[in-house]
Amino acid sequence: MKLIASARVHAQKTAIIEGLTKWSYKELLEGSEKFSSCLLKSSNNLRGERIAFMVDPGFDYVKVEWAIWRAGGVAVPLCLTHPLPSLQYVLEDTAASIIVVSPQYQSILKEYASDNNIRLITTVETTAENQALPVIDRSDPALILYTSGTTNKPKGVVLTHANLEAQMENLIEAWKWSADDHTLCVLPLHHVHGIVNVIGCSMLAGATCEFIPNFSAEKIFALFLENRINVFMAVPTIYYKLITYWETLGEAEQKSLYASLKKFRLLVCGSAALPVSTMEKWERISGHTLLERYGMTEIGMAISNPYDGERRAGFVGIPLPNVEVRLVDEQFQDIPAGEQGEILVKGENVFKEYWGKPEETKKEFTSDGWFKTGDVAIKENNYYRIVGRSSVDIIKSGGYKISALEIEEVLRNHEWIKDCAVAGIPDDEWGELVVAAVEATEGFDASIINQWIRERMPAYRTPKRYLVVESLPRNAMGKVVKNDVKKLFT
Repeated sequence: MKLIASARVHAQKTAIIEGLTKWSYKELLEGSEKFSSCLLKSSNNLRGERIAFMVDPGFDYVKVEWAIWRAGGVAVPLCLTHPLPSLQYVLEDTAASIIVVSPQYQSILKEYASDNNIRLITTVETTAENQALPVIDRSDPALILYTSGTTNKPKGVVLTHANLEAQMENLIEAWKWSADDHTLCVLPLHHVHGIVNVIGCSMLAGATCEFIPNFSAEKIFALFLENRINVFMAVPTIYYKLITYWETLGEAEQKSLYASLKKFRLLVCGSAALPVSTMEKWERISGHTLLERYGMTEIGMAISNPYDGERRAGFVGIPLPNVEVRLVDEQFQDIPAGEQGEILVKGENVFKEYWGKPEETKKEFTSDGWFKTGDVAIKENNYYRIVGRSSVDIIKSGGYKISALEIEEVLRNHEWIKDCAVAGIPDDEWGELVVAAVEATEGFDASIINQWIRERMPAYRTPKRYLVVESLPRNAMGKVVKNDVKKLFT
């Protein structure tokens, strides 16, 4: 495993920081090796057994993840905030044989594990002596991550060691990671963004990854002011919250933060469309143009704005190294530049299969091996611009294909609208009616907003109905759940 080989090279360097505690790569290697022996017990190889783990972000999380891999198992990270029925779905779908938990989560799963004869161990358990560890093949399954399940039940995405290494190496090359980097992880660790882009890349590069227990704009800015962190990755919602907090600070504090942020090497945004307004505000307070990229659970990252070169607002950039990308029509034929088409992706970064679903896996690939992302984009001057998800963001109304994301971007520019989500709902006359749910400020008037947006967009793209909501329905990554938005109107 390249992660282990890299850790040995950087053995004396700080790998992980939690508060005042620091762990070296040597301690991470030793900790994961000991925990591998605990997982193996009397076996010499887990041989692809699925090991679920519900562990707080930090040293223990990485230790357990590496231990599972080094013992020959498949890591299945569980969401820390999911209720038992959601956890049960993942455990039963993967047929997990072992559950690893931080001590505080033991009570949640203890009875379930006992009733189902599943071995439950905590992160503090150890064995008397280390066992010989198996040889891991790059083609072996390494990780199962669950999709959001917006239309059906979530599917387990199987990523091999080769897939993960390709995803990390592509980003390390494109974003120029090095052992001198120091990043902060504030993302949930049951998604590819936090697991691969932040932890995986930093560990493979020999960099330092710092963790905080809970999201706090105040704490994040305090860490930024210490001038250690130089790489930061987050979702649009986090940047929005940081900007909102920054606006409450005094002028002296704002100037200090600008000076610290200006020293950063890289600031990345992803996992949801980045509003241009958020990008522009962040540039004003940091001196940086956020690097926006495009990816998904099945492929890791595929497209990125350049590290060096123009970062275009509203665009996700160009294909990453070693990743092939095409835009095609509904017959999977290549389309001319400037037209909407579905994104197809090919490369070693692309996942192996959906766990236990061979037919669904086959359906998501073309006959010549291209993965169908279901996302629609336009290529303009070699840069890709995401138009939306074909299932929820592309609205077919009155014979037009309308991008919900495009309307959302316009709506967010109005002072009365803090955030919004546009979706299509069935309509006898139009096929689909364009509707908008908005999180509004005081003084909001839907009739005035309708006229305002009509002046800025063609009439056929103007939302027909609005509903003011205090909080838009979101998933754990801060993405608005479009299918839940639709339910507001039907």
